[in-house]
Amino acid sequence: MSGVRVGNRIIGAESPVTVGWENIGKVEGGPIKQFFFTYFQPAVLFGLILFWYYAPNEWALASIGIAIGLGFKVFLLGLEWVNPRYRSWQLTWKEFATDVFYVGMGYTLIRMMNAYIGDDVMIEAIRGAFDWDKFSWFTGLPLLLQAILISMMFDFGQYWMHRGMHNWYPLWLTHAPHHYITQLNINKGAVGNPVELFLIGLGIGGFFDFLPRAALLAGAIGMAVGTYQHINVRFNTPRWWRFIFNTTEHHSVHHSRDYEATRSNYSGTWIIWDRIFGTCVDGEAELLGMEGGRRMDIAETMVFPFREGYKTFREWLRRRSQAPEAHAPQAEPAE
Repeated sequence: MSGVRVGNRIIGAESPVTVGWENIGKVEGGPIKQFFFTYFQPAVLFGLILFWYYAPNEWALASIGIAIGLGFKVFLLGLEWVNPRYRSWQLTWKEFATDVFYVGMGYTLIRMMNAYIGDDVMIEAIRGAFDWDKFSWFTGLPLLLQAILISMMFDFGQYWMHRGMHNWYPLWLTHAPHHYITQLNINKGAVGNPVELFLIGLGIGGFFDFLPRAALLAGAIGMAVGTYQHINVRFNTPRWWRFIFNTTEHHSVHHSRDYEATRSNYSGTWIIWDRIFGTCVDGEAELLGMEGGRRMDIAETMVFPFREGYKTFREWLRRRSQAPEAHAPQAEPAE
């Protein structure tokens, strides 16, 4: 397998990866189906922006945003059965039960971690250290511009956190279980070790809670774009959308079994960060995962970073203890 050169890298040498938008499959069916799966993503984004822009103040609540997000995911779960991207990614009852566990963990354990040692604590500390009146220039910007800037700043932080997880071994240990998923569907973004899910969620977006409407709009942008990262739906993604935003196609490349392909497309929402920093690969992949597509169960996911970290530390100690012997002076042979 020769692969395709993208910049300074060869993509697809270890596992098949489709490179280039012109080579990606299209939606099959009549004009109504073609229209729906071409404009569905932009329509949802613009619809959510309009909703949060004009909704009454009593509706501008995080709880309303969570409810909309859950309803949106249930709808997309139905779309996966109507127009799947790959039959090999079709959701099974075993996969669904596993996903429910991780989604539940996200809404309980991960939220508790954020409340006690995560964003909530950091936000309170930073709020007390700044004179927020100096940021009046930001609050004077148009509301939609505020939301876009908040979304981009939050995603900028996520980009570097995600990239760091692929380039620094201690962080990689926490992130690796997420790369053992062998299919993409709507809930796979919740699959991973709790430490990784906590770290990847850290960002500066919460600092803007004093701008509830702008923060909710920013969250709506992230939901209307980032949700599609892990989804088994075939779209005819508009050219402008795939240039600006991360897509299912981009993220499938990131989850490919090909090593070089996984070191790309780190953004959560704005793929332009990858384009700016030279890590973007336009394309898609069907064969996902690691170790030839081995599926990691829940128990192994929970202990993997600690078990592998301990094994690495023990190996380091072993090599260190043997080092003096390896460099000990050798006795001269007798004449």
